[in-house]
Amino acid sequence: MVVLAKGELEQIALPAAQPPVADVRSVDLSAPAGPAREAAARALVAACEEHGFFRVTGHGVPAELVRAAEAAASGFFARPQGEKEEEAPTLGYGSKRVGGNGDIGWVEYLLLGVTPAGAVPVASASSSTLPCAAAAAAAAAASSSSSTPAGPLRDLLDEYTVAVRRMASAVLDLMAEGLGLAGGGEVGALARLVTRADSDCVLRVNHYPPRPAAAGAPSLTGFGEHTDPQIISVLRSNGTSGLEIALRGGAWASVPPDGDAFFVNVGDTLQVLTNGRFRSVRHRVVVNSERSRVSMIFFGGPPPGERLAPLPQLLGDGGRSRYREFTWAEFKNSGCRTRLAEDRLSRFEN
Repeated sequence: MVVLAKGELEQIALPAAQPPVADVRSVDLSAPAGPAREAAARALVAACEEHGFFRVTGHGVPAELVRAAEAAASGFFARPQGEKEEEAPTLGYGSKRVGGNGDIGWVEYLLLGVTPAGAVPVASASSSTLPCAAAAAAAAAASSSSSTPAGPLRDLLDEYTVAVRRMASAVLDLMAEGLGLAGGGEVGALARLVTRADSDCVLRVNHYPPRPAAAGAPSLTGFGEHTDPQIISVLRSNGTSGLEIALRGGAWASVPPDGDAFFVNVGDTLQVLTNGRFRSVRHRVVVNSERSRVSMIFFGGPPPGERLAPLPQLLGDGGRSRYREFTWAEFKNSGCRTRLAEDRLSRFEN
């Protein structure tokens, strides 16, 4: 259970107004080659240009695996607080603190780095979507996790991560087709950034306990507004509402829960690669007053030394790059010095 002091509760309170429902485009990954796949690629590009956010169907991730991982995660979060904290070295458990710069939320979570050998904990209770601690440092403790109570959950999350990373790769391949990169033999170039052995990918499992509120009382922030720094984020929740995205004009809109589909966020790095054509979506989570929300997010990041800049094919007629070249490690280290809601990309604009 998340425990917050009075001042902290005031810090994460939100107005009680109900935002409109977002019109979220759907992209079918199972569309066969030909006109259907071309249409799916166009829909994906349009969604990335419009909101930077879309729903994925036909994803191929087994429903039974998703249900088992969600059930195991829910079982873990239902355990006594002391037991959960004991598992921090093997599961990267934390609560309340979001990032190392003072952000908090009505949330507890697991944070695992993705390696060729499986998921290893990012053992920092202050980690956010941009973990600054090296996951490798926890690998030794994680290697024996199968003998701990967390072992079965870790095994399920490993299997889930493999399936979702495969799906993220398929999304990026379809995206490359929609961007017209296929003619230059570049289909797979985007996907390789998140599938290489040294890609800096992360799995985050968030739990937002319900918090009944009196009529007219402010809602609580589960996870404050932010953009994701990676290339793309692949999100799955247990069908409970709470996710909201910022529209082009800045207004917030709620995302209807979906028990079968996955949602994809455009991240800051993809905004750079497309020279601003795609939008890194600002989003947040509001606490549901009646039901627990469990979400599992795969963050697809590039290798630390990868040099990032707008793709030459996407510079447009003027050929002007909006962003200077930088490495993922440089961008990540810069982001670790910011608050959750800050604009990380502004430091890298030309």
